[in-house]
Amino acid sequence: MAISEDVVIGIDIGTTSTKAVVFGERGRVLASHAVDYPIIQPHPGFAEQDPEELFAAVIQAVGAVTVRHGIRPQQVKAIGLSAAMHSMMALDKSGRPLTRLIIWADNRSVVQAERLLKEHHGLDIYRRTGTPIHPMSPLPKLLWLKEEEPDVFRQAHRFVSVKDYVLYRLYGDYVTDHSLASATGLFRLDTLDWDEDVLSLLGIGRERLPRLVPATHILQGMNKEWANKMGVSPDVPVVIGASDGVLANIGVGAVLPGEAAITIGTSGAVRTIATTPTTDEKGRTFCYALTPGYWVVGGPTNNGGILLRWLRDEFGAQEREVAKKLGVDPYDLLTKYAERVSPGAEGLVFLPFLSGERAPYWNANARGTFFGLGLHHKREHFIRAVMEGVCFSIVSVALAIRDVTGPMAEIRVSGGFAKSPFWRQMLSDMLGKPLIVPQTHEASALGAAAVALHALGEVPSLEMVKTWIDTTARHEPKEEHTLIYAELFDLYARLYERLKEEFDIIAAFQRRSGE
Repeated sequence: MAISEDVVIGIDIGTTSTKAVVFGERGRVLASHAVDYPIIQPHPGFAEQDPEELFAAVIQAVGAVTVRHGIRPQQVKAIGLSAAMHSMMALDKSGRPLTRLIIWADNRSVVQAERLLKEHHGLDIYRRTGTPIHPMSPLPKLLWLKEEEPDVFRQAHRFVSVKDYVLYRLYGDYVTDHSLASATGLFRLDTLDWDEDVLSLLGIGRERLPRLVPATHILQGMNKEWANKMGVSPDVPVVIGASDGVLANIGVGAVLPGEAAITIGTSGAVRTIATTPTTDEKGRTFCYALTPGYWVVGGPTNNGGILLRWLRDEFGAQEREVAKKLGVDPYDLLTKYAERVSPGAEGLVFLPFLSGERAPYWNANARGTFFGLGLHHKREHFIRAVMEGVCFSIVSVALAIRDVTGPMAEIRVSGGFAKSPFWRQMLSDMLGKPLIVPQTHEASALGAAAVALHALGEVPSLEMVKTWIDTTARHEPKEEHTLIYAELFDLYARLYERLKEEFDIIAAFQRRSGE
């Protein structure tokens, strides 16, 4: 059916797909289309993507929703952008990629990150930039490129993120928003400018980085070829937006101090709002810019829904076949198996660090571990333990944020996990707090659309977005489950501390084995 009203399009460039979501009045979702793409892992610890695939996905996703739903160019009031953080790639003088896109999950720069911490006052860099020193960050990635691929590093005319590259292809201009810049480790929170000391450490000048602008910056005059393929006017206002994480806070209505957003998609994150830049003396949390006067304090985890995909793909052949015969989602079947097991998986505890870990440990060498395994444990225990392990990691981040910003008065959840009442209740039980489930599951795209309207002056305050969002569910913690999880979380935290040295040993072995 054709859409007749004026719309805003939110584009969310994520880790595994790009979504174009069409919003009507008050953030009502009218249509959406997603285009998937793979993660390329040529070596252990590497995680890359083809930038051309991601750019094509943006064009294809927007083109699909405008054509399929009869949206005319004059109906599109604005487009807002959201993108995953921490990506980095090198471009030559002609704007052609010299590297693939190196994404947040890439751990190749472990050695460089450790050296930054030990030899270059890494904690001071974190306090200035708000980005913890970790291989996810573009800072150690750039240092790795300089040391391991010096010819490429020298040839590079610009170092950009995925969103920067998309905008360059659309407008021929190198520009980045304060939000994505504040997730690079190269950007000062106090001056909203590139950090000269960090640039000196890398041996690059600001001319090799994009121009800095706020999240409300508007671009116009798009390349006509790409505008035609997307079905929009070349003069449509495109608002640069921010990172997917901070925009998700807007998209779920967690826009005031004390309000927290928890997202579990491919990875996971906990975030809350602050009105001044706020960092942690222990370096456990991040602080990223949102819009002028708003900052997001939080922490990301590497291992969210990607672990259920791993279970499904590597160990769930039986479930996939049964699900196919029954016409149901394999994930729903995995969840039903997990529901058969009592909280705590009968003493099977899972440390979910299959991709290393970011907050609160920032340890790329951390590895996945099942603890307490006995002959009584069956397939369903493993499934539940994996789901509980993901929640334990979220709790560990929430506790670190509480130490920095104070108690969380309200918690709103989004991401793929929010579609599972069972998983939501599990997290509520672990946190010992109520969880609110907003109506939208497209939080980052809605946040991008809201910032676009804010930039146009149609939404005077981002706090107004809260009134757009209906609550579809609310979960109250079950006290008896909270007590069980409190006991097991203490064990989870102690296991991590006791295994830190062993993680270093097995990670070194794995890297040697993959050479």
